[in-house]
Amino acid sequence: MGKGGKSEGSNGQEQNMAAWLVAVNTLKIQPFNLPTLGPYDARVRMKAVGICGSDVHYLKTLRCADFVVKEPMVIGHECAGVIEEVGSEVKDLVPGDRVALEPGISCWKCTQCKEGRYNLCPDMKFFATPPVHGSLANQVVHPADLCFKLPDNVSLEEGAMCEPLSVGVHACRRANIGPETNVLVMGAGPIGLVTMLAARAFGAPRIVIVDVEDSRLSVAKKLGADEIIKVTTNIQDVAGEVELIHKAMGGGVDVSFDCAGFNKTMTTALTATRAGGKVCLVGMGHHEMTVPLTPAAAREVDVVGIFRYKNTWPLCLEFLRSGKIDVKPLITHRYGFSQKEVEEAFETSAGGGNAIKVMFNL
Repeated sequence: MGKGGKSEGSNGQEQNMAAWLVAVNTLKIQPFNLPTLGPYDARVRMKAVGICGSDVHYLKTLRCADFVVKEPMVIGHECAGVIEEVGSEVKDLVPGDRVALEPGISCWKCTQCKEGRYNLCPDMKFFATPPVHGSLANQVVHPADLCFKLPDNVSLEEGAMCEPLSVGVHACRRANIGPETNVLVMGAGPIGLVTMLAARAFGAPRIVIVDVEDSRLSVAKKLGADEIIKVTTNIQDVAGEVELIHKAMGGGVDVSFDCAGFNKTMTTALTATRAGGKVCLVGMGHHEMTVPLTPAAAREVDVVGIFRYKNTWPLCLEFLRSGKIDVKPLITHRYGFSQKEVEEAFETSAGGGNAIKVMFNL
């Protein structure tokens, strides 16, 4: 079940409670017994846990993409906390250290891991990806090398935000964002916003972001988007909207990030991107799409995908420490860790509206 914990057996510590997904739209705070602390592990008291779109998918449908919840599972994977205990071989962490947790444990034996692309490991054990338990709990046990010390000026909530921010950082690396890259972001949800912030930190001089909701575009503008454009869901409007994008950019679009992943957003991204540019598909709205790939290929537009992230926590923490990225405005709602508050928090996150990142303070 991965290091997060197991549903039987106890190590004699105080009773550890966690938020369990037990059925569709049903979360219950119940005991969560921790595994024995291994020599290279750390026991971490959770202090900040964010809600991700995938958590909501699991709550609503008991599945996300090809991952299906078949038995009760502890939810949550965006997290930070304080070290309570470390294994006998852990040298660089001590009790009391504040840490952000990278949620995926790879095998380090397969070809992908050996090539450094451990995010693609077929045997990845990832918080709250069934059947592995997550981190919305009082305490978890996790490999110490996946627990990253927070700089003194970075809060635990910001530490938890390293997880979604890592998606944006990995996307920017895949797309080779730099000071000469003008960027288009499709979608101003949480991932679109962190991708925009990451692109700016990587040096992108001009960023245009589009969305269907005024409220999200308003947030994007406050966070530093150069231009915002409201679009529709109608595929017939693509040509006109591409003209608006080009006008707003004041030149060619070097890289487009599709942070929604729908037929229309990908069609817009492929059409708007200049010849020789790149489209990075980040969002996974549609499992299959019908898009104008041939015209884009004829203009040598490269299409790259991303899956989660790799080796991003140190850079995310440096961006936060230096002030190059400020994720604090993304945290719009906060809840404690009671049965009532857990239910309310997930309702708030699922409801959209003005909610961007919903955070638990434990």
